[in-house]
Amino acid sequence: MKHLDITVKGKVQGVFYRKSTKAVADQLGVRGTVKNLPNGDVAIEAEAADTITMDMFLEWCHEGPEDAEVTAVEVHDGELKNYRNFEVVKK
Repeated sequence: MKHLDITVKGKVQGVFYRKSTKAVADQLGVRGTVKNLPNGDVAIEAEAADTITMDMFLEWCHEGPEDAEVTAVEVHDGELKNYRNFEVVKK
């Protein structure tokens, strides 16, 4: 298992970014959380069993849903938290 802390920048709030991220994560079998940050970014904690799955998920994060305009994606290795599923965190 690998854990990544991902910050997505750009026009990523108000475009169903969190809901779409959950749908993609559930489809790929990625576990973790996604939430809006006060500065307009979206924060994702993602855990996947293999790098191919994580790469596919990261590739999607760079695109986002149809109305999103992703300008940057920051990725950092994080500590494994063994999430059971993928959740949208509301405020």
